[in-house]
Amino acid sequence: CGGAFLLAETGLLTARAATTHWIYADAFRERFPDVALDTDRLIIDGGDILSAGGLMSWTDLGLKLVERFLGPVVMGKTARMMLVDPPGREQRYYSGFAPRMTHADAAVLKAQHILQANEGREARLATLAKEAGLEPRTLLRRFQKATGLTTTQYAQRLRVAKAQELLQFGRLPVERISWEVGYSDAGAFRKVFRRIVGLTPGEYRQRFRA
Repeated sequence: CGGAFLLAETGLLTARAATTHWIYADAFRERFPDVALDTDRLIIDGGDILSAGGLMSWTDLGLKLVERFLGPVVMGKTARMMLVDPPGREQRYYSGFAPRMTHADAAVLKAQHILQANEGREARLATLAKEAGLEPRTLLRRFQKATGLTTTQYAQRLRVAKAQELLQFGRLPVERISWEVGYSDAGAFRKVFRRIVGLTPGEYRQRFRA
């Protein structure tokens, strides 16, 4: 995954899509703003350049190359022999929410701390703006610039992170978990969860339950 930094340094990734480990996303984007970084994906196939995110993603990359040069049948047999899933996993299945906190905008940091203290349950822009001492539109603009997310998106990720914890380590049904993290509509919760994580709550629990 760190190899993406070397490729980007040479200029080979300029104006192209690439991935790396999600924990390095902010550092990568700051250093190489001309690269279209996507850390939701585990493998990005750009034809002549492939990039992979994560220490163990070499297996996905290797299988991708086997499929390219030897075909899907051989790739499938190789995956079964290695006892690994065929390519198709996404990095966002595994990544946690790592909000940007290293910026110097004190008002935005205050809003972030408020959101994190209530785990995203209280995300009304007017309330956050009042606490931060800014007009709502000003806070929204500065918040998005500092964190890369709107206040609503930030709150959604906090709620989903809490839901992931409850799904992995608890036994509450999905409907109860949706209520616990601030959603009165379980259907809306499932939709947000899948959009952010790439799996339904049930699929996530099946894959990661402790």
